Order: sequence, then structure tokens, then C-alpha cells
Amino acid sequence: MSLETLWLALLGLLLAGYFVLGGYDYGAQMLHPFLGHREGHIEGRRPGPQAERADRNAALDAMAPFFLGNEVWLVAFTGVLFGAFPHLEGSLLSGLYPLIVAILVGLVLGNAAIQLRGRAQGVRARRYWDALIVFGGALPAVCWGLVLGLLLHGVPRRPDGSFHIGLGGVLTPFVMACGVTTLLLFAAHGAAFVALRSGPDVALKARQLGALLLRAAAAAAGLALLLTLFGAGASMTNRAASAVVVALFAAALAGAWWSLARGHRVRAFVATCCATALPVLLVGAGHHPYVLISSAGTGLTVDHAVTDHATLKILSAFGVLVVPMILAYQAWSWWAFRGPTGRRHPSYF
Repeated sequence: MSLETLWLALLGLLLAGYFVLGGYDYGAQMLHPFLGHREGHIEGRRPGPQAERADRNAALDAMAPFFLGNEVWLVAFTGVLFGAFPHLEGSLLSGLYPLIVAILVGLVLGNAAIQLRGRAQGVRARRYWDALIVFGGALPAVCWGLVLGLLLHGVPRRPDGSFHIGLGGVLTPFVMACGVTTLLLFAAHGAAFVALRSGPDVALKARQLGALLLRAAAAAAGLALLLTLFGAGASMTNRAASAVVVALFAAALAGAWWSLARGHRVRAFVATCCATALPVLLVGAGHHPYVLISSAGTGLTVDHAVTDHATLKILSAFGVLVVPMILAYQAWSWWAFRGPTGRRHPSYF
């Protein structure tokens, strides 16, 4: 395997890792208003302050120990894109500038709302922050799906390699179907994560909601596949690899739904992790050897997108140190904060 292919695989791994880890952040934010519970009401007594706090923060407490830490994967992905694939970065970020800005706006607003909500005085003020938390999770989730839909469909590249996506390019049935798919998929992934990290009452509600969201995500993904089969969807250069990834994606959705319906929370979360990572593999494997497909029938290959070999060797020296550190940090954080919230860990928000 060449050095260029290894760096391309690392680029995809970092983005897929962010979809898995950042995806349940988005999902928990979107489901935050719907996963509260009142333990006191369930037992027939008036809830105290701690029960009301659990009611408000059930989904947020599940993601709290990892809050902002998952963005490390996005930063690492951006660093690899800038350093190892400057020609791809120059075309991609400028062409998708409105969507990239929308993703960043959603991240900033959602993260700020989560931290400031606990300081709100009164029910009305908390409702405003709750709405902003949901918006901060939904906006990046949709926009990432729109980005994937545009990459799968092909972008209008000019002779100099640049392109610009207007509103008409985004508001197409296939691209919109991809956006809805990631919105529902990340929400279901968040539900599986909350079910894994919460007590029985919240976990039951999260499982039921997650199963419903998975069925909706499968329907949206099925629409995108149907549009592709009729020639109005993805433009794949490697159809065999694409078919395998699509089959794996369908199996992951089915496995996640089956596991949630039967209460297998660990299996459900593993399945939703696979489902959120596979769209990145679909773009990479389905377009190989291209990294950017043009709607005009041409594309940017790996050899043209990557930097020179000498620079890759220098970057590899840093990658050997940095990537294991990221993986070690992630493994340590999951081990340190393992177990359901409310037992070993306090409420953070």
C-alpha cells in the first residue's frame, strides 16, 4: 500500500470517527427535550430538586464527560486535509463554504447553549436554551448529510478545479434525502448512546424513540437509493464497492433496530456506530481512485489531490505520534467515564 493511500485512509478514518463520536453529541442535543423523566412522579411522590435536575438533563448528562472532546477528531481531520491534500482542500472548502459555515455556526451555538442553559432563571429562559440546543445539533447533522449528498452526486467543477454550490444544487431530491438521512441517523445514534448511558426509565424511552428514528432513517436512505437507481442520485465510479457498503449500511440499520427493540443496548450502540461511519466509506470506496467527482464526468484523483511525497514523509513522522495519542485519549476517556450516569458520575449541566 502506497503512502498516499495510507494518508487517504487516515483522512477517512478521522472523518468517520468524528461522525461516530460527534454524531451522538448531535443526537443527544436533538433529543434532549424528549428524554426527560420524573422519578418522583413514577413512584407516586413529588420529585425533589435532584429528580427535577435529572428530568431536565437526562440526555445532556449522558454526553457530558465527552463534551467538546469529540471535536478533536474534526480538528485532526481538518489538519490532515490541509497538510496532506491541499489541492482537495482548496476546492472542497471554498466550494462548500456556505455549508461549512453552517456546520460551524451550529457547533458554536449548540455548545454555548449547553453551557449557558444551567444559568438560566425561569422555565421560559430554559425553553429558549433548549430550542437552541436542539438547533445546534440538528443544523450540523443536516449539513453533513448535504455535504455527503453533494460529494456522492458530483459537483460542478470548473476547468481550474474550483466549483461553487448554489441553492439549486442543494435543494435537489437526492441531496435533500441525504440530509434527512443523516439527521435521523444521528438522532437515532444519540438515542442508542443515551440508552447505553442512562438508567432504566430513560433508557426505555430512548430505545423506543431510537427504533422509530431508525425506521425513518431507513426510509430516507431508501429514497436516496431509489433516486440513484433511476439515474438522479449518486454517481459512483466503483459500483461493486458501493453495493457492498450500501448492503453493510442496511445491515447496520437493521441490526440497530433489532437490538433496540429487544433491549440489547451495547449491540445497538455498536450497530449505530457502524451505520454513522459507513457513509464516509461509501464516498471513499465508491469513488476510488477519485476523491472528488465532477457532475460533468471528470474528477480529482488521489494523485492530483495529494501533496508531494517528501512532504508526506515529514507529515508521517508527526502522524505516528499524534494519531496514537488521539486513540489513547479516546480509549481512556471512555474507560474513565464508563457506566450509567447518575451512579458513578455527577450531573455536569
